[in-house]
Order: sequence, then C-alpha cells, then structure tokens
Amino acid sequence: MERQPIKLLTRFLAIQLLSTTLGILFSCTRFSVGATATATAQELLSGFTATPDPSVSSFQALLSDSTGNYSLGFLRVNQVQLALAVVHFPSSEPFWVANPTRPARWSKSTRVFFNGSLVISEPHTGVLWSTETAGDRVWLSNTSNLEVQKLDESKSIIWQSFDFPSDTLVENQNFTSTMSLVSSNGLYSMRLGSDFMGLYARFNRDSDSDQAYLKHKALEAKASVIEGQGPIYLLLNSNGYLGMYQNGSTPVDVQSFSSFQQPGSGIRRVRIEPDGNLKGYFWTGSTWVLDYQAISDPCELPSSCGSYGLCQPGKGCSCLDNRTAYNSGKCGSPENNYGDFCGPDGAKYRILRTNGVDLPYKELMGYEKMGSLDQCERACEANCTCWGVVYSNSSGFCYMINYPIQTLLGVGDKSKEGYFKVRESAGKKDREVGYGVGIGLLCGAVLVFAGAVGFGYRFWRRNREVGGSGYAEEDGGGVVVGPYKNLRSESFRSIELSER
Repeated sequence: MERQPIKLLTRFLAIQLLSTTLGILFSCTRFSVGATATATAQELLSGFTATPDPSVSSFQALLSDSTGNYSLGFLRVNQVQLALAVVHFPSSEPFWVANPTRPARWSKSTRVFFNGSLVISEPHTGVLWSTETAGDRVWLSNTSNLEVQKLDESKSIIWQSFDFPSDTLVENQNFTSTMSLVSSNGLYSMRLGSDFMGLYARFNRDSDSDQAYLKHKALEAKASVIEGQGPIYLLLNSNGYLGMYQNGSTPVDVQSFSSFQQPGSGIRRVRIEPDGNLKGYFWTGSTWVLDYQAISDPCELPSSCGSYGLCQPGKGCSCLDNRTAYNSGKCGSPENNYGDFCGPDGAKYRILRTNGVDLPYKELMGYEKMGSLDQCERACEANCTCWGVVYSNSSGFCYMINYPIQTLLGVGDKSKEGYFKVRESAGKKDREVGYGVGIGLLCGAVLVFAGAVGFGYRFWRRNREVGGSGYAEEDGGGVVVGPYKNLRSESFRSIELSER
C-alpha cells in the first residue's frame, strides 16, 4: 500500500518525459519541413506536377525568383479554395493571381503541372486554367513576371503574367488598352480609354454594363495624344509616378506620388482595392507605405457607406432612411440588392424618399431635363431596370440610377431630392404568412381550452344537481357509476392535455 504513491509518481514522470521528447521531435520535424519548403525550384521543366499540401494553412511555394523576393505557388483562399499566385514573399502580398474558369479546391485531387503549358486541373471538371503554350520551362523573373520560355539562344518569352494582370501593376510593367485591373472582390476595375484612365464599378452582377466613377484625362503638358497614332498605355515609373504614354519616352500625363523623384524608395506597386480606390505603395524593406490615392475623399468612393448609405464629408456614414442605425455598411440587405424589377416578382418594392442628397460621380452619369420631381419619379417607376432617381429642382436634371442603390452624397442643398426603390425581402411575405398561421393556431388552442373548461364545468354542475351520492341516473333508468372525485380528475386531465 505504501508503494502505490511511488508507482503513480514514477508513471507521471515517465509520461511527462515521453511528452517532452515527442514535443522536441515534432518541433524538429516541423522546422525541417519548413526549411525544405523554402528551398523551392528556380525553374519548372516539362513533367513537373504538384498538388496542395493539406497541412499548409496559407501559401505553398513551388517556384522562386533568383533573389528570393517572389514565389509562385498555391495560395489558400477561404480555407477550402486554391489560387495559383505570384507572391511578394517578405510581405506575403499577392502580385498576380491566375484567373480560372471556376475556383479550384484545396484538395489532393487538384493538380498543377507543366507539359509545355502551365495548367490547373481537377479530375471531375478537367482543365480550369492554362497558358495554352508550347514552352520548355517556367521562369519567375526578379520583377515578379511569370514567364513561359523557349530554351533557344535568346530564351524567348512566349507567355508572361505581365500581359494578364489581376489587381496589381508593378514597376516598368506596361498596362495597355487591352488590359484591365480587377479588384479582388470583382466589383471594380481600371481600364484605359482613348486619352484617359477610368475606374469602373459593376454594381449589378446580372448586367454586363459598368458605371464609371472616375475619369482621369491626360493633361498633355509635355506631349499630346495624337488621334490615329496608336493607343495609350500606363507605366509605373521607379521615380514615383504613374505615367501615361502614347509614342516615345515623353509622357502625355503624369500622376505624381508622394515620393516623387525621391531615390531609394524601394519596390513600387499600384493596386485597385476592394473599396474601388486605386492606391500606390512602396516597400521600405519591412512594410508597405501608402504613396498615392486616385480618390482622396472617402465620400467620393463608389460605395464607401454600403448600399442605401449616406456619406457626409467630415461626418462619416449614416443611412438614407434616417431611421436605420448605420452598422458597417448594412443600411440595406445585400441579398435584396441585385438584378432589376422586371419579371413576375419585379413590382415587390417600397419607396424611400429623401432630400439633401447627390451622386458622388454624377458628371459621369447621363441625365434628362424634366419639369418636376414627380415627372422624374414617374419615369423611374415606369422603367423596371430603374432603381431610383436624384432630381435637382434648381436645374431640372433627372439622374436615373439603373443599378442597385449604393452610397449617396449628403449635401446641404435640400432642393436635391432622391426617390429610391427598396426591394421587399423575399422572406418577408413568408414571415407574415407564418405569423398569421401562428396567430390562427394560438386562437384555435385558446378556443379548445375554453371549450374544455366549459364542458368540465357543466359536467360538474350536472353531477352536483343530482346529489352528493356521486350517482347520476340516465333517461333509460340505467345508472352511471363513478365517484365524483374521479370524474373531476379526468375532466381536469382533459383540460391539461388540451393545454399541452
């Protein structure tokens, strides 16, 4: 009996020693795996194949450039999806992402291989993305350009990621009129026109039309855009500006950054953000510093306060209806802010009217001159693709909004009035029907309960009138035997059952 505590102590120490030993072994194994993962290849040759590692939580490198600043690999998205991406390794910022026909899964069945083309495939859906080339190797340059090359004397490039940008433009990367930068949420894009740079929003995912919210025209201070002399292109210059060119080395427009012509500013990039702004950054060696913004006032962004939001300069966000508390851009229900009002269910909406509102980019929207607000409203009401109007009583301009309502600009001029359609929630009618059914069932239960109580009371009165013997005589002369207390308990049991 005295040895029992000693045995328990010995067993406890043994378990602790084993646990510590396993922990050390696990740490060593994990370190060696990490060290192996960083020793990625600097070229991919024909026959290369890779699948995502289920133990990797963020990024699995497959290929690196000669400096180790950039890596091509599997980027884990929303835990279950996979993107093939070029990442700035020190900051983990993606510079380029492949654009497959549908998202790939983070699964061992998903495969990336090189057979002359760099390919993403899944066994059930087939090829999701491909460079569609006949190259000899995949190479990543020290400027983050992913290339498919021929191994000839000049190592000619037959495909490059710089020709297919995602949301980012880097130094000395030509951005032409055939390209577009698209934000990671797919809502905003940057494109070039004949003599301007434009930012566009796709507020209605069911439509192919985009709404311009910024148009920066070439200032043509040192050179002019000449019609017929070719399209313009953009170039992010290492001296800290976004230059617009047509022919030659003289820019037709310069958008200067805060670090303009400051030496040693580090790697530069421009990205279209999920809020629709175009921003420029430079790398200090440890962090990215904001260096440029195409839109400096948040109220001029296309949807800074969300759908049915109101942005007032210097005051922030509120809701158009002036009743709903603003909560992280949720003045309206996103699930109801889509499509149009055409079709059998198109007329299910209510009207929201307010004044002191304007459109933040109305100079880029079409308008009609009308004699009154009522006429402007009726024009929208008759158009099933119209979501609302903003009308100026002073100018008579009627701006029709043919996409789900976004953020409006709050102004002091009360003569600027708004009329907006608000789609009724698809679940509202169901809730109303359910509420009615519930009320009906409750009323029915109350009636059943009342009936049971009434029946029990009449039965009790009848027995009491017959007498205290507890026996009741029927018309036929027969006798129904039953103690009074049992009848009472059974009657109340029926009442209890009806309550349940």
